[in-house]
Amino acid sequence: MGKYEDVFRTSTEAPENFWLTAAEGIDWDVAPQRALDASGAPFYRWFPDGRLNVCFNALDRHVDAGRGEQPALVHDSPVTGTRRTYTYTQLRDEVAAFAGGLARLGVEQGDRVVIYMPMVPEAAIAMLACARIGAVHSVVFGGFAPHELALRIDDAAPKVVVSASCGIEGKRVIAYKPLLDRAIELAVHKPEKSVILQRPQERAELGADDVDWADLVTAAPPADCVPVPANAPLYILYTSGTTGKPKGVVRDSGGYAVALHWSMGAVYDVGPGETMFTGSDVGWVVGHSYIVYAPLLVGATTILYEGKPVGTPDAGQFWRVAAEYRVKTMFTAPTAFRAIRKEDPKGLLAADHDLSGLRHLFLAGERLDPETYHWASALLDIPVIDHWWQTETGWPIVANPVGIEAAPVKPGSPTRPLPGWDVRVLDPSGDPVPPGVDGAIVVKLPLPPGALPTLWNDDERYVASYLSAFDGYYLTGDSGHIDDDGYVFVMGRTDDVINVAGHRLSTGSMEEALASHPDVAECAVIGVADALKGQVPRGFVVLKAGISREATEVEAELVQLVRDRIGAVASLKSVAVVAALPKTRSGKILRKTMRGIADGLDEPIPSTVDDASVIEALRPVLRRTGRTV
Repeated sequence: MGKYEDVFRTSTEAPENFWLTAAEGIDWDVAPQRALDASGAPFYRWFPDGRLNVCFNALDRHVDAGRGEQPALVHDSPVTGTRRTYTYTQLRDEVAAFAGGLARLGVEQGDRVVIYMPMVPEAAIAMLACARIGAVHSVVFGGFAPHELALRIDDAAPKVVVSASCGIEGKRVIAYKPLLDRAIELAVHKPEKSVILQRPQERAELGADDVDWADLVTAAPPADCVPVPANAPLYILYTSGTTGKPKGVVRDSGGYAVALHWSMGAVYDVGPGETMFTGSDVGWVVGHSYIVYAPLLVGATTILYEGKPVGTPDAGQFWRVAAEYRVKTMFTAPTAFRAIRKEDPKGLLAADHDLSGLRHLFLAGERLDPETYHWASALLDIPVIDHWWQTETGWPIVANPVGIEAAPVKPGSPTRPLPGWDVRVLDPSGDPVPPGVDGAIVVKLPLPPGALPTLWNDDERYVASYLSAFDGYYLTGDSGHIDDDGYVFVMGRTDDVINVAGHRLSTGSMEEALASHPDVAECAVIGVADALKGQVPRGFVVLKAGISREATEVEAELVQLVRDRIGAVASLKSVAVVAALPKTRSGKILRKTMRGIADGLDEPIPSTVDDASVIEALRPVLRRTGRTV
């Protein structure tokens, strides 16, 4: 690991030289001479004297370099039965045309544009068009409830909203226009115009303040790229806040472009002309970073997939996409692979496709349990790489950097911190803990380029949420430990560490034990209130397809399994077999919601839920296994 060690040491001992060198991978209108401005700490600024345009770097420069006919973006939509490929020249022209349309509506540098769209090429086109003219986009996951959309409209105060007539979830067509209209009605801030992309599956009736996408791009001249300061915001992306008001994570232009460009080669080993398939949504940070911006910044081909890993129509769709487009690197959430494994436990559908071009599988978004890691590794016979990051960070914190030097894998760990990230584990007093001991995972300031510089219009909340717990450190909100070899083990959110009769136990460790059972497809462990022990763990498991054993028999085996692996101190005496676990649309299990219901609270259903009926079906089970106070 000498090569990794050398790169990491340079990034920590000489960070300004390291990142100025990385910045040479970007085309600048004014190249930065300084890497970091720390004068306003803790509000650090990267490349303060640089000017650039992110859209130019993602599109125009590749066309100018003679690679305009290379595929830039492929839209593969099994839910509509359509596929379309855009070359770099075609995508640049489409983006320039829509950017011209936004300018015609009065959108200028610094104005905000909310994008509320399904997984269609026009979503990426709208994002890049905003970047082209220096506007700030804020993508809201298509289909979000009107109340949640209204909160984001009020916070971002957009001049224009861009939406579509409908989205498609599995076999359901969801009309977006009534949701958007209701959100604008609820919002205090009123956008001047709404641009609507009419889809053939369901057309929308347009009102006086609505503009048809096709009409807009026909009437407007294409727009040129507008250079902006490196510190100018590129986008706002909202993440849930504990107070109910969403937190608007700000992403700057220069630091983000540099970090993403560097990460594509160093972390994902993807370069010009190669293909990356990221199975996420443009509404999430993964979609922003590794569907839209990063692949295009390096001149790769990116896949925009409109469908699910299973059910559209089967559990072999990811293999089909990887084979048809000769995907080199695939990136998705562990929950997607647990869903595929549940439907096709032996991975038989993968054998129908030529996956010889697939070199790496990256997983993030939820902790990668060792059983899913082993299953995917055995099925694909390629490196399966867990990595860990957050909406706030914009790109990975901890990963196995295959483009620098691959390290031996330790199942359960996303490996070691990437260059630029100084990761520590602290106890509640702020003191470092010994290797192998769980604590709060933090990052020493300043955060590297690409991470959030603040929250939108709320510096005070930025400091309170992330910087106030430990002086000089960014609080990730995750708990875990670092072993003697420097490998980071992320065991769960800080509030997923439960206190059982004075013993602090990680629910992640118990989930790891449950997931090792051959009949279990996925699982969750939550801590619920107990009069005697303070908290006790409760387990919930979904079995693989085709398992016909009695649930009580499996449940008893699972209780014993945790006792054997962790010991009686875990006090896991209740495991329930359930049909499904409630998740967000990005695949994260809603453990906090489950815990609240089990504790008898009036727990609201989050706006990010993928299927609210799963929570309702689980509610009586949670009540039975919950609160014993």
